[in-house]
Amino acid sequence: MARLVMWNLMTLDGMVAGPNGDISWHEDVWGPELEQLSETQLQEAGGLVFGRVTYDLMAGYWPTGAGVIADFMNSAPKYVASRTLSRLDWSNAHLLGPQLATEVDRLKKDSAKDLFLFGSADLGATLIAHDLIDEFRIAINPRVLGGGAPLFKPGQAMKLKLIDSRALSNGVVIVRYVPARET
Repeated sequence: MARLVMWNLMTLDGMVAGPNGDISWHEDVWGPELEQLSETQLQEAGGLVFGRVTYDLMAGYWPTGAGVIADFMNSAPKYVASRTLSRLDWSNAHLLGPQLATEVDRLKKDSAKDLFLFGSADLGATLIAHDLIDEFRIAINPRVLGGGAPLFKPGQAMKLKLIDSRALSNGVVIVRYVPARET
């Protein structure tokens, strides 16, 4: 059974996007180290999971890209949660139905390789509520936005266990957590 890994870039104050959806600060973290990490992670991935907003951003960017990451993004199976889209134009993209938790659980059972949830904080909140996320990988950017869209929604409490951390030369810290399930 595959795991569902949430992979996000986040500011020090917990935001995945600034006011009005601004993600220009993502450029602060991109560089050779994060590119290498991204290429390594792709080897673990059997598919990508997106909410509609992230899907729109990715589908608007990657189809014209070149290189290892672009090739993967364009060929990998993509599963999209949306209440508004009725069709997807990006290659190998599939709409998830209204029984989202059931479908994601099925995807995990059917996939030989891990699934990665990119961006999609609202979708992440839904999947957290159903205990479907197996690992949280977060690149913490040493920037404070002072507002925007938080990665974790108010009222969602959970205990996590650190399994790895790594600092990059640009000040970004990559942390990996798993849910600390009570035994």
